[in-house]
Amino acid sequence: MNYITSENILLIGSTLLVAGVLIGKSSYRIGLPLLLIFLIVGMGFGTDGLGIQFSDMHTAQFIGMIALCIILFSGGMDTKLSSIRPVIVPGLILSTVGVLLTALLTGVFVWWLSGMSWTNIHFAFLPSLLLAATMSSTDSASVFGILGSQKVHLRENLRPMLELESGSNDPMAYMLTIILIETITLGGNLSVTQIIVQLALQFGIGGAMGLMMGRFTKWLIKAYRRIGNNSSIKEDADQAASMTSILLLASVFFTFA
Repeated sequence: MNYITSENILLIGSTLLVAGVLIGKSSYRIGLPLLLIFLIVGMGFGTDGLGIQFSDMHTAQFIGMIALCIILFSGGMDTKLSSIRPVIVPGLILSTVGVLLTALLTGVFVWWLSGMSWTNIHFAFLPSLLLAATMSSTDSASVFGILGSQKVHLRENLRPMLELESGSNDPMAYMLTIILIETITLGGNLSVTQIIVQLALQFGIGGAMGLMMGRFTKWLIKAYRRIGNNSSIKEDADQAASMTSILLLASVFFTFA
């Protein structure tokens, strides 16, 4: 019998969300991040808990990609440009050079640990760097969730710097991961010049496209509102707001794609 049906997916998914939200509501009392609560709920319902079997990495990647788009977009929407303007330079340095150094130092440590006789870890140098690159960036959902807590009060420009760093460090980790996977798969040598060129191209083109799509989205929303204002039949205000939100969400997914 096939238990993977649309009804079961909706049932289990909604149950997990309800459990995560209700349990997460009490997380602020004990100081645990909301993301950690959701991870614990997922583990409790998973293979080692209630026994829900799920091993489809492509579906997991797709769900995670959608969630990442929404998380990064909502974090960017809540971050004021005026607050991050004084910390743009140190924030971007942390999200690029900081991630690179974190991956390098962690990778060297994993590689060194692999050579110890008392460990069961055996990684070559490049796989050690790849493992480090996948965890070199801070999780934006955790940072935004923790900073949004009433209990966190940071002085001066530390809060906007952390918001900027956590929301902009994923591309660096992503590019390092892709470069290392290609190098390991093709059996080539890791070239510093190649890494610099690839990162410059990705950040340059990606940054330009992101800026262009942001301006295009802004123009698109204004055009939608202009069409509604010029129409002989006035659109309902609530409907207009809902359609604008849908338009904005579609633009987010289009920009990522």
